[in-house]
Formats: sequence, structure tokens, C-alpha cells
Amino acid sequence: MSLAHPVLLVLGLLVAGALVVVAVRLTRRRSAALAAAGIATPGRAGVPLALWLSLGGVLLLAVAWAGPAAALPVGRSAGTVVLAMDVSSSMGATDVAPSRLAAAQQAADAFIDAQPDTVDIGVVGFDQGALTTSLPTADRAASKAAVQALRLSGGTSLSSAILGSLSAITGKTVTLPESGALPELGYWGSATIVLLSDGGDSSGSAEAATTAATLAQNAGVHLETVGVGTASGANVEVDGFQLHTALDTDRLTQLAQTTGGAYHPASDAAQLDDVASGIDLRLTVAEQDVPLAGGVTALALALLVAGAVLTALRTGRLV
Repeated sequence: MSLAHPVLLVLGLLVAGALVVVAVRLTRRRSAALAAAGIATPGRAGVPLALWLSLGGVLLLAVAWAGPAAALPVGRSAGTVVLAMDVSSSMGATDVAPSRLAAAQQAADAFIDAQPDTVDIGVVGFDQGALTTSLPTADRAASKAAVQALRLSGGTSLSSAILGSLSAITGKTVTLPESGALPELGYWGSATIVLLSDGGDSSGSAEAATTAATLAQNAGVHLETVGVGTASGANVEVDGFQLHTALDTDRLTQLAQTTGGAYHPASDAAQLDDVASGIDLRLTVAEQDVPLAGGVTALALALLVAGAVLTALRTGRLV
């Protein structure tokens, strides 16, 4: 336990000690005066109890005056979140109105608004590569501006989305080795990647995405995937050709589960908002000073009231 004003505690205890001395002396004088006058006094048990209850209340008020606080472990959402936004051509499909990308941007805004100040948010846009458009920051306006600035471009690489997000989290460029062991990124247990995508991957390397997810898992980073689109899908025009694109839930589910995260299905913009704002981030436990003055004061007042009531019952008056 700590005290905000230890000097006030010393002063309070001195005052309380003086009151104890005065109260004891007055009680003894009163008893002696009654005895000298030949007045028999009732049993003494009630008087000392009432007295000590009142003095205990005064002592606790002295403690409360000093501003006591206790460092207690408090769970809170904290750390870093990177929103990985799919900006590939397939995100222009209109099976989610007004388009997959527009709906994902709306959901990302809802997610940003729902996060506490203890969470830093970064934004990564990805197609066949990944571009960090906003490093993790507590500036919500900057994060939302980065989301709204995203535009459709090219194919899709889910591995680039994960690697770009890990780069934003760790502050260094993260790539997959051509062979051998995966790089050591350290432990980032309070970091989460929220990937909003239709799950399509035109890079042709499903293994690379799985490896990137394993790298995230090794670093303690959870991947939460949010599906944008419908199973029936829609046609989009790419370089003058009509291509059919549908939501790949299996791919997004597998990537999320690799890291201990979860897949969140959403078939329309309203559901996307609910899913994005309802994603549970990791709770970290940090010690936080919790003020105790209110509780100590309440206990002190309870003792003072009890002392006053006992005094009234015994003597028929409060003093």
C-alpha cells in the first residue's frame, strides 16, 4: 500500500493520539467524580466499547486523509492491433453493398471507435504486396484516415498481409526465408492482427500464407480474420475480363486457427460492423494504483456512528 500524502498521516495520527489521551482522561475524571458523589455507575463494558469505536473511527479518518492506495493487478485490453485490409480487385464485388471494400472500411471504422485508449491501431493495405499506411498509434483520426484512403489495386497475397502486419507490429521488415528456420521476432503477446478479406489468394502460394501465420503464432500474435463477401459471390471486371469471386471461409478459418485466433463470418455491412466491433482483444494484466480512501472513510464513519449509538443507548444522549 502507498500513501499519497504520508505527512498528513503523521499529522492525523498525532491528532488522533491527542484525542485518545483527552478521552481517557475525561472518562476517568467523570468516573471519579461520580464515585466521590456516591453515585453508583452502571457496568462499564458499554462505555469503553463506545469510546474505542469512536476513536477507531478517528484513526481511520486520519489514514483516509493521507490518501492510501493499493497496487492491484487489473486486466485491461491493451497493446497493438493492426488492421490488414484487402484492397485487391475482388474487393470491388458488390455482393456486400455498396462493395466489399467499402463495407470493410465501414467495419474498420466501427472497430477503431470501439477500442479503448490503451490500444494502438495500425493499418496495412494489401493486394499482391503489403503497404503500411499507418503505423500503430493512439491517434484514432489518423487510423481512420488511413482506412478511408485505401483504393482497389491488383491481386491478393494473404502471406503479404500477415508479413506486412508483423512488420508494423515489430518495427522491422519481416520476410519469409527461402529455406531453413523461421526468423525470431521476439514475443508480442499483446498484439493482434485483424484481417478483413474475402479470402481469395491470387499469389498461388497457400503454403506461404500458412507459414506466415505460423510465424505470427511463434511470436505470440493472434490473427483474427473477418470474412467480407458471400458464398455465392459476384462478378468483377479485371483488366477487361469478368471474373467470379466468392468468399473463401475455409482459408480464412485455417489461417486464424493457426495462431489461436478465430474466423468471424459476415455476409452484409451491418453484420460486419457488429463482428469488427465485437472482436475480443487479449487482456493484459498490469498493476494499477486503486484509491482506498473512500472505503477507509466509509469504515471510519461506520465506527463513529456505532460509537455514537452505543453512547446514546447507555446515557440517553449522544455526548
